[in-house]
Amino acid sequence: MEPEQWLAQYDKRLNDIATRANEAGARLRQVGKTAISPRGEVTVTVGAGGALGDLTLTPAARRLESDELARLILDTTRRARYAVGAQMAGIATEYFGAGPALDVIKQYLPAGAPVINHRDDDWSDNPPEITHDAV
Repeated sequence: MEPEQWLAQYDKRLNDIATRANEAGARLRQVGKTAISPRGEVTVTVGAGGALGDLTLTPAARRLESDELARLILDTTRRARYAVGAQMAGIATEYFGAGPALDVIKQYLPAGAPVINHRDDDWSDNPPEITHDAV
């Protein structure tokens, strides 16, 4: 192979990698999940980093004892964060496959979070009691 041909192929490969990384970054910035408590008193939305983006309490939440409401908010937030982690891992898998990039992301996921391929799995778009919302 001629040096010019090798260099052109190498340049194309680097450009392809950069394009995929930019696409993955754009999708990861859009990540967010909303979880609703089992009886609907609490709705929590979290973003890609797991930060709370929104919290909504229905009038039924006022009838709960403060410790029960606190537990419900925390449990609902954990479920939303778990779903965000699965969504992020799915995007990373889709763009980069198994390997070092996915391993780094998995280090920051809740223990046992599944890796969901967002494009191939309808469940990840609308799982029970969790809906997809960008934050």
